[in-house]
This record gives sequence, C-alpha cells and structure tokens, in this order.
Amino acid sequence: MLLPMTKAELVEKIAAKINLTKKDTERVVNIVFGSIIQSLSKSDKVELRGFGSFRVRSRESRDGRNPRTGETVSIPPKKVPFFKAGKELREKVDNKTSPRSQTYSSSDSSDGGRSAATVSEAVSGSPEKESF
Repeated sequence: MLLPMTKAELVEKIAAKINLTKKDTERVVNIVFGSIIQSLSKSDKVELRGFGSFRVRSRESRDGRNPRTGETVSIPPKKVPFFKAGKELREKVDNKTSPRSQTYSSSDSSDGGRSAATVSEAVSGSPEKESF
C-alpha cells in the first residue's frame, strides 16, 4: 500500500533541492497553500501552468441516506474545491513524454526572468530526473 506524501515530506524534499532551511521552506509552502486557499475562498480560480487549476464548484442540495439508520436526510447546498490536472501533469502521471514541454518563466522573480524551466525541472532540478 502506497502512503501519501505529507506536507513535512514535501518541505523536506523542496528544502534539499533549493538549499534553504526546512523552517524557511515550510514558510514558503505555507504561503503558497495559504494563497491558494485565500483565492478559492473568494471563489477565484487559481491556475498553475503545467500543473493544473483549482476552482470552486457549487453542489446543489440533495437527499441522502443515513447509512446507520437508512433514514432519508436533506444535504444542504455547498461549495467545494475542485482540481483539474494540467496537460504536463497528466502526461507525467501516465508516463508519457510531452512533445513540447510547457515552461514557466520566473520573470516576476528576483532573478530578472533569466530562468525558464518545465515544472518538472523546477521541482526535480533536472529535465529528466523523477524525484517525487
């Protein structure tokens, strides 16, 4: 049985790749996740090119059943987060290579836009190396 990657394991892997302390890396991860959560709570869409997009979907009210008693219960309407994987992620998971890798450019970053890399390169440190 495969175990899911925990946030602590994610922080550890990222910290090793970018040569930051685990504490600093955890702060960055928390900021990224917090920003996604904050945007979704305002019903904004979050798109991470090459990875996927997050959005909020509305579920209508419906009737359900209490599994213990079999009684019919009314389930109220609610909003739920939804994730749609991007093309590069879908192909990576399906073990296919993309004919043209999507890239992201860090032109908004402090390096002045010097670096452009695929999402997998940015995470793994090399174009072909699988790390997660």
